[in-house]
Amino acid sequence: MNWGNKLLLTFIVFGAGMTYLVYRSVSTNYELVEKDYYNQELRYQQVIDGTNLANQLSSSVKIEQTDSGISLKLPHEMKNKEISGEILFYCAYDQKKDKKFTLQPDTDGVQLFEPSSISPGNYIVKINWNDEGKKYFAEKNLTVL
Repeated sequence: MNWGNKLLLTFIVFGAGMTYLVYRSVSTNYELVEKDYYNQELRYQQVIDGTNLANQLSSSVKIEQTDSGISLKLPHEMKNKEISGEILFYCAYDQKKDKKFTLQPDTDGVQLFEPSSISPGNYIVKINWNDEGKKYFAEKNLTVL
């Protein structure tokens, strides 16, 4: 094989490699953390204030996986109160696994989720709730098996 054929083969391999890289870059799905991340960043002070209020409570929010499902337990001060809010199960690596629920705790401040409602994976659970005009916020890590 002479030097001309080697040079031609090198250009063909280089072109094939570049074509493959362009194909991979076009077909890769780049998910943003949030679709309206700019607006959420502007409202981030509310998250800071809610976290500070939640940290002032006697205990923190507890979330764990049990045999009957996933259990969310609010602090003791939230017992026997009418609470409104929402819970977001945020999966950082797959937007399709994200789930949002309305916060509806019982009189003991506990809410159960069916095991089939949340698919296995690693989640950041973001809990927003309102009580008597105060807005609380908490984040917890959870691994669903």
